[in-house]
Amino acid sequence: MISFIPKALFNKPAALVCLTAAQVSAGVVPVVDKGVAAALNAVLGSGKFEGTKGEMFPVVCGRCLVLLLGLGKEEELTLPSLRVLLRRALGASFFKKTADIEVVVHRDGEDVVRALIDAHVIGAYAWKKYITRKKEDTTVEHKHLHIVAEKKALYTKLNVIAAAVNFTRDIINENADITTAEYLAKTVRGLVKGNKEVTLDVLGRKELAAGKFGLILAVNRGSAQAPRIVVACYNGGRNDEPYTALVGKGLTFDSGGLNLKPSGSMETMRSDMSGAAAIIGTLKTVLELGIKKNIIFAFGAAENAIDANAYKPGDVITGYAGKSVEVGNTDAEGRLVLADVIAYVIDKYKPARLVDIATLTGACVVGLGYDYAGLMSNNDALADAILASAAATDDRAWRLPLYPELKDMIKSKIADMKNISNQKGSAGTMTGAEFLHQFVGEVPWAHLDIAGTAFVDGDSRMYFGHGATGYGVRLLTDFIEKN
Repeated sequence: MISFIPKALFNKPAALVCLTAAQVSAGVVPVVDKGVAAALNAVLGSGKFEGTKGEMFPVVCGRCLVLLLGLGKEEELTLPSLRVLLRRALGASFFKKTADIEVVVHRDGEDVVRALIDAHVIGAYAWKKYITRKKEDTTVEHKHLHIVAEKKALYTKLNVIAAAVNFTRDIINENADITTAEYLAKTVRGLVKGNKEVTLDVLGRKELAAGKFGLILAVNRGSAQAPRIVVACYNGGRNDEPYTALVGKGLTFDSGGLNLKPSGSMETMRSDMSGAAAIIGTLKTVLELGIKKNIIFAFGAAENAIDANAYKPGDVITGYAGKSVEVGNTDAEGRLVLADVIAYVIDKYKPARLVDIATLTGACVVGLGYDYAGLMSNNDALADAILASAAATDDRAWRLPLYPELKDMIKSKIADMKNISNQKGSAGTMTGAEFLHQFVGEVPWAHLDIAGTAFVDGDSRMYFGHGATGYGVRLLTDFIEKN
């Protein structure tokens, strides 16, 4: 929980005071309370606390424990690093049994408060549903932060968005046998129930077969679970306003199919629906904030499992768009599902622009690591807008090129195209995007490959703990609002 207070009161059991090295050197203490200020000035004057990056120093002032947090040099302090520092401090053992913490940031500014909200709400998240040993819950997520800053509508909005990020993480972290295609559809039904601004279109196995959605049906053939295509059409803007389509990949589990993933590469594949989950999380924020735009939220949900009916390498399959695809690898399945959804959304809803988000290629992790998503687009203005939102929200993205020769790399001798590159190991992220490009036509389109950014396997990365990050919810919400 977060609230805002106009000035530092130090009437809570604990307080966090964040100072740069320059503030420490100058003896600047941003507090009003004379007793607390005197105690902190004594510490600063002693030289025992220098304000170096990540340094922590506890001071007892009457009944209040004040933790000094060093931020290092102001000119070297970035907002991402501030999020990391704040997360560590709020989770420090000094605050272990403290429910209320007053927070004094080193300077005023919406960007600083945004970082603090992210550090508290997103940084405190942990997936604990299946932990049976119940301990005293002293984690940051159950603490109440009293931030010394002017209360603004923006901060309430940021708190809603951060909560939706965690909602998205819950969906992704759940067992794949629970988070089925129908489960995702049911989640959307729950979000839009009673909302007159939303029309919902859910296609099950029967509708997909009748509509000749051959690609998603092929991917799902080895599963006992039925696939779904879900489209929620949100009419929040003017009647004459064009639609923006957001499309997500929803592989509820990806075994790789007959091109089976090896051990070490399959264990976290419940996260292969992170794109669809981000679409659902963004839908939640749009509904809660009442954003006045016309938006199509869509995803295809399937399970790439194995049985005697599983689709095979070498198969040629025709999808909704009427284009035939040679299956070069059954583990390049996400682009097949997306191709059917993209073609359907463009054909039926005629959006003015389309953005898809997907855990598409391991090659993106090789190229960009785990902190940046790959962005590819056929429209510079659209790409620039997405990059601006990525920078503003810390859902980072880096643009990669699309160029004519990529089309040659997915040519097939027996079909209209192939679902993998003919040049093994070459430009995997871009050829995956180029495959999707073939189903977009002239619609302004951008593709976000979040294979690296969507999930943390192992130790904490940045200010995320283990598991899903909820990547995309902040970025897409910001993009929708501003464009």
